[in-house]
Amino acid sequence: MNPIPYTKHSIDQSDIDAVVQALRSDFLTQGIKPAEFEQQLAITCGARYAVVFSSGTAALHGAYFAAGLGPGNEFITTPLTFVATANAGLYLGATPVLCDISMSDYLIDQEQIWRYVTPRTKVIAPVAYAGYPIDLKALHERAANNGITVVLDAAHALGARLHGDPISRYADMTMLSFHPAKHVAAGEGGAVLTDSKEYYGKLMLFRTHGITKDPEQLDDCGAWYYEMRELGFNYRMTDIQCALGISQLKKLGASIKRRQEIADRYKAELSLDWLTLPPEPKGGGHAWHLYPVLAREERRRFFDYLRENGILAQVHYIPVHYMPYYKGGQGGGSLGNPMAPHLIFPNAEEFYEREVSLPMFPALTDEEQGYVVDVIRRYVA
Repeated sequence: MNPIPYTKHSIDQSDIDAVVQALRSDFLTQGIKPAEFEQQLAITCGARYAVVFSSGTAALHGAYFAAGLGPGNEFITTPLTFVATANAGLYLGATPVLCDISMSDYLIDQEQIWRYVTPRTKVIAPVAYAGYPIDLKALHERAANNGITVVLDAAHALGARLHGDPISRYADMTMLSFHPAKHVAAGEGGAVLTDSKEYYGKLMLFRTHGITKDPEQLDDCGAWYYEMRELGFNYRMTDIQCALGISQLKKLGASIKRRQEIADRYKAELSLDWLTLPPEPKGGGHAWHLYPVLAREERRRFFDYLRENGILAQVHYIPVHYMPYYKGGQGGGSLGNPMAPHLIFPNAEEFYEREVSLPMFPALTDEEQGYVVDVIRRYVA
């Protein structure tokens, strides 16, 4: 059997045809496909607006900018995330403040968040780790009352739902990723969902150098005329990427369904004392980007055993505060936790010491999953 990765994108002939059609069109970038992709994303995710970016990191950068994050501000997020969630705020001169996770769902501990809120707090950025549908209703209401913007990092969670509602419902802005490991693979790319016209306008400016060509915003100076109103970036997503994204988005429902089937089988066949399986969400609707299990002991030995047997498991993630940059070393990065000066987050650290991500992707065959289960059961025995 060939090695089995922890994740793998799925490209079929319809995806290839969509990309070829884009290549044969008049535009490789700045054509009609980004607007078409945005419209389909907004409909699929139940949002008023969607703005696509060149990557998920760029989308986060744009969302933080739209929220007004800048020097002297703080933003709260979790150490259990890819570093981009923290980095994108640093790009704007703000200070990341970390809050530990809850072991009940591996998401940011919403009760602890308020210990870290100060007059400088501008943004709270929860992470829908592994595709878990995070409930933000109470957090969003309290944040709004305190003038704080909620930016949900849903890079793992496109298609996740809570009690039937899209998880973006109770966030001011929601970031999506179209990295090949994600549910919709566009090579690279990201998006921000929002219901706010104000945020939408700022996001559109930010991704195109801060420039507007909107005739409704400009005097009649000629068709060539434009104005740079903010210091933005070239964060556009190409027509080629968007064509692939549109095609992939049509298969999102089937992808989620297959991922749930894989998760159900793991739950049925790997209910072992030695492993802690991921918690099921109370409101249903898990997107299952990852299938993280926790080894009781000797995670490294378990991980290496899987690799030796052709199962290319992974670990998600090395906590942000473990990174040399954030320890104040190379580059001088810093974390501003006033109540955690030694940067100790016991739940996130225990999780990291035990976590292994098992293969989870729609193209995983029953035979391959059976092999993964057999290898793990042999190890535990």
